[in-house]
Amino acid sequence: QVQLVENGGGLVQAGGSLRLSCAASGRTFSTYAVGWFRQAPGKEREFVAVISRSGGNTHYAESVKGRFTISRDNAKNTVVLQMNSLKPEDTAVYYCATKTYYSTAARPNTYDYWGQGTQVTVSS
Repeated sequence: QVQLVENGGGLVQAGGSLRLSCAASGRTFSTYAVGWFRQAPGKEREFVAVISRSGGNTHYAESVKGRFTISRDNAKNTVVLQMNSLKPEDTAVYYCATKTYYSTAARPNTYDYWGQGTQVTVSS
């Protein structure tokens, strides 16, 4: 089992940046692909980005491509989502999640373990 804790959310003005981190427990963290999702009030949870076990492969939602970067440090059991050029429509609770095999499938039900989420609010 993997336990995930997200940090780094907050309030930022449009055009600003935030760095979210996902810290994982357990020695097997490097055996999981890790994704980021977000959920705005009244909306379904949507895929943001995913990174493979080694970090060699990444995939992004079109809405964040070119603005967000996902990376990982397996020695520190951490995945980071660097968010630049933030827009008000990026406002949501952001979650990290793990899956056994890397894929670009965006459905939340393809992921096994989830963190509790961190709030990101972008003001206009």
